[in-house]
Amino acid sequence: MATAQVKRAFRYRFHPTDEQAAELSRTFGCVRKVYNLALAARTEAWARQERVNYNATSAMLTAWKKTEELAFLNEVSSVPLQQALRHLQTAFTHFFGKRARYPRFTSKKRSRRSAEYTARAFRFRDGKLTLAKTAQPLAIVWSRPLPAGAKPSTVTVSQDAAGRWFVSLLCEDPCVQPLPATDTCVGVDVGLDHLLTLSTGEKVANPRHERRDRARLARAQRNLARKARGDGANRAKARRKVAKVYARIVDRRRDHLHQLTTRLVRDNQTIVIEDLAVRNLVKNHTLARAISDAAWAEFRRMLEYKAAWYGRDVIAVDRFFPSSKLCSACGTMQNTMPLSVREWVCGCGAVHDRDVNAAKNILAVGLTASVCGAGVRPQRSTPGGRSATKQKPLRREP
Repeated sequence: MATAQVKRAFRYRFHPTDEQAAELSRTFGCVRKVYNLALAARTEAWARQERVNYNATSAMLTAWKKTEELAFLNEVSSVPLQQALRHLQTAFTHFFGKRARYPRFTSKKRSRRSAEYTARAFRFRDGKLTLAKTAQPLAIVWSRPLPAGAKPSTVTVSQDAAGRWFVSLLCEDPCVQPLPATDTCVGVDVGLDHLLTLSTGEKVANPRHERRDRARLARAQRNLARKARGDGANRAKARRKVAKVYARIVDRRRDHLHQLTTRLVRDNQTIVIEDLAVRNLVKNHTLARAISDAAWAEFRRMLEYKAAWYGRDVIAVDRFFPSSKLCSACGTMQNTMPLSVREWVCGCGAVHDRDVNAAKNILAVGLTASVCGAGVRPQRSTPGGRSATKQKPLRREP
C-alpha cells in the first residue's frame, strides 16, 4: 500500500535587491497591520458576545482597502494579507480548543517578520522563484537541492532580528519513507550536566552553546544598553549585533539537536522519554538559563515529528514517575535521593549511575505502558489547580 507523501519545508537564505527588500518590507508592514486590525475587530466582537470568522474579516479587508487611510494596502499582493487572516483564524481555533492562549497583537519590533504566498502569488520555474509584485527572481542560496520534480505549494519569506532573509518552500518530499523496522528500544533521560543519558549507558555531553558565547553576548548587550532609547540608527545597529549573537547560538543549538534526533530515530524503533513540563521548570530562575539553553522542548518536538516521518514510536512516561529513586535491577524504591547523589548502591548490591539508572527505568515503564495501551499518561495537578512539576536532578548553573 502506497504511503502518503510528507509535506516538508525547505528553508534557504537569499539576498534581495534593494527594490525587493523595499517591497517585502512594505508587505511585512501591511501583513502586520491587517492582522492587528482583524484581531482588534474580533476582540471587540468577543466583548459584545459575538463571533467573527475568517469570511467576515475578509470582507472587512475589502472595505479597509477602499478607505483613504488604508489605501496603501492595495500596493502589495493581496495573498499575504489573506493568509494573515487565515493564520488569525487558526490562532482562534486553537484558543477555543484550549490548545493555546488568546492571540496577541504583533509588534513592529518583533524578532521575526514574515509573509506567506500561495501558488497563485509566486512563480517557480527552472529553479527560479519570483514573487508577486517583484520583477526579478530571488537570489536564493541553494544550500541543498529540492526533491526531484518538487512543486512548492506555499512560499514563506521572512527576515529575522539579525537582518537575515530566508525563504521557506513547502513541498512534498518523496524521500521521506518509513525506515525498516528494528527491535531496538532506548530510554532517554535529559539533564544539564549531560544533555542526554541513554539506557544503553551512553552519555551525550551538553555543549552549552549559550555559555560559550556569553561574554560576546554581554558585550553586545552592554553596548545596546548605552544607546539612547528610540528609533535611532545607532541603537538599531547595536540591536542587530545582539541579534546576530543570538542567531549564532540558536543555529548551533538547532544543528546539534537535529543530529541527535536523527541518530536516535534512525537507530531505534521505540524511544521513551519523560513528559516534562519545561514551561514550569524554567520558572526556577536559578536554572532557567541553563534549561533554556538545553532546549528540551525543542528536542522532543524534533524527535516526535521525525519519528512520525520514519515510522518510529515515541512514548512519553508520566513526569512524576520516580525514575531516579527506583532500582532498575530489583525494583526497590529509595526513600530519599538528594540531587547531589550521582552514584548510589542498592540493597541488592547493584551500583547505579543516577542518570543511567533513570534512563533504564524510563525505558522499562515506557515499554510496559505501550504494551498495556496506556501511551502517554495524563497530566496531574496539585490541590488548588496549580501544575505540579517533577524534581529533576539538576545542578545550579555556575
